[in-house]
Amino acid sequence: MFISKIEVREVKMELTSPFETSFGREHEKRTIIVSVEADGEVGYGECPAGDTPFYSYETTDISWYALTRYLAPALAGREVKGGMDVPALLRRVRGYNMAKAALEEAVWDAQARRENVPLSRLLGGVKDRVESGVSVGIQESIDELVKVVGRYVEEGYPRVKVKIKPSWDLTVVHRLRVEFPEIPLMVDANGAYDISQKAVIKALDRYGLMMIEQPFGYDDLVDHAAIQKEIRTPICLDESVPSLGAVRAALKLGSCRVINVKVSRVGGLCEAVRIHDLCMSEGVPTWVGGMLETGVGRAVNVALASLPNFTLPNDISASNRYYHEDIVEPPFELNSDGTISVPRGGGLGVEVVWERLERATVRSRVFKAGG
Repeated sequence: MFISKIEVREVKMELTSPFETSFGREHEKRTIIVSVEADGEVGYGECPAGDTPFYSYETTDISWYALTRYLAPALAGREVKGGMDVPALLRRVRGYNMAKAALEEAVWDAQARRENVPLSRLLGGVKDRVESGVSVGIQESIDELVKVVGRYVEEGYPRVKVKIKPSWDLTVVHRLRVEFPEIPLMVDANGAYDISQKAVIKALDRYGLMMIEQPFGYDDLVDHAAIQKEIRTPICLDESVPSLGAVRAALKLGSCRVINVKVSRVGGLCEAVRIHDLCMSEGVPTWVGGMLETGVGRAVNVALASLPNFTLPNDISASNRYYHEDIVEPPFELNSDGTISVPRGGGLGVEVVWERLERATVRSRVFKAGG
């Protein structure tokens, strides 16, 4: 496949409702959509980095710089067999996993379209439906949170994740357990605590949670290992495991019992599949995390989640969970059994609606073979 053209677009999408974590509140989503043209096919990928350097150092603006200054120029005009070739071509640039992932995804999509097979099949997927879960941000009050969770339970989501932070934790979880005693429930701290606050994490152990996600800092595998030894509830790592090497270290230390795999966080589908394979060999369950992606990134997540070791509900919800009007068709919808269907068409299995993409575009750059 000869990569003749790459286009990098920043788009801005209004969220259906504000989404708040321990990092802050988002009302709209700035994201980067990358398209790669190769042998007459156009593939798409997404870099969903945030506005602020709180989840990761890699913000939208930093990713834009990396993509337009180094990564897209390095890939334009290259000959590749497919997505598996991309990481080696970008390896010279250190870091910028989210920017790299967007380019790699686009090449995978173009490859799958060229071969007229679903992306899920190229990756080794075996499922035609993936189990969905919904992530609920911090609300104005606990009563409001109960209403929001209740609405999603009624819609059929089989697992609920709620964001927590100091002072928005034990009372919140206790109330949710009173209101929804049977629903699979998990909490996500996004690293808002440290080992001096372990009493809160230990207290959460009494609520029968599926898992506690990323209670401590992004670079702290040792304290995660210490708290995991003291509680029955599985610790799940997210920010702490940006690569296969970090996952290996976490499992060796006993820092967690579950791994959240985010394609963008780990630098692309190649690394995500390697992490999946390692965890499957070690008997460690995995699930696919989300970053408020548009339908482009959501389609990538669904394809990845079709692999066999993604055995826990994923942060993959219906398109209307976040956006009134997505940039792809058809939208992703929640099935009656709490799953999302894996697209059967070639590539991502969804089509970018050009008019919507154009309307949402803030800026764009084009890179062609030969400059």
